[in-house]
Amino acid sequence: MKLSHRQIDFFRAVMGTGHVTRAAELLHTSQPTVSRELARLEQVLGFALFERVKGRLKPTVRALALMDEVEQSYVGLERIAATAVALQGYAHGRLQLACLPALSHALLPDAVRRFAAQQPEAAVSLTPIESPQLEAALSEQRFDLGLSERAEAPAACTLDTLLVADEVAVLPAGHALARRAVLAPGDFADQPFISFAPADPYRQQVDALFAAAGVARTLRLETPSAVSVCALVRQGLGLGIVNPLTALELAGDGGAGLVVRPLAFSVPFRVSLVRPSWRAEHPLRPAFEAALGQAAAALSARLSAGR
Repeated sequence: MKLSHRQIDFFRAVMGTGHVTRAAELLHTSQPTVSRELARLEQVLGFALFERVKGRLKPTVRALALMDEVEQSYVGLERIAATAVALQGYAHGRLQLACLPALSHALLPDAVRRFAAQQPEAAVSLTPIESPQLEAALSEQRFDLGLSERAEAPAACTLDTLLVADEVAVLPAGHALARRAVLAPGDFADQPFISFAPADPYRQQVDALFAAAGVARTLRLETPSAVSVCALVRQGLGLGIVNPLTALELAGDGGAGLVVRPLAFSVPFRVSLVRPSWRAEHPLRPAFEAALGQAAAALSARLSAGR
């Protein structure tokens, strides 16, 4: 059975208008041409599609069933056509971005705001993914761009450093240590401390620093994210050390009850821009990277000002 797109177009037009003459007008052709193509289609299919009733064409049950399939196909084609038209102006050229959850509420919102001001019709999809699943997804070329904390590029990707800053201490408002401008390891001695999960690399680095300084903390609470550390600290359950982006965002977002202080020792926090090497470059990627750079520079200035 060899069907042609032309035959299906004629069939759909007749089904939609209920008349050969109107179908011919719709398709900018002649009535005999429509009748001929319908006859050929019926010959190919091996069954009648219409009954002639008082000068009109009445579709058979088989024709109605066939039309259901045809409409599904045309909906798909029309969606593709609409998407193609939108892509001419990148209106629906959705940029697919993967990031660590911590960056989906700190840094990225400002970057998206800056990007949207320049590209108001563009669409962006933000997908928070924990590491190492994040790096795996980027290696698999599933996203146009990624934001990671890694210093080395995942496989089949390139990497540029976007931002480097030291982690900070977070304390409950009214805590005695909040009166100090900078906190040293000894300040945390015997203090209740809210840690990340044992396998977290920042947890391991912080634990090693306190062990080297001979400082014992009270470790009763663990949680997987910087946001939840800050939430527990705000409830007065202990102190914490988190990335400065999350701390700055939460302290500045009506963050009553949360105090942020720099540390006398360095726990570097890095944000890296990851580009999948084999995925075709999205037309909007350079503009979004520029917005990310502006947002990172603004954040660095706030961190330097001690806000």
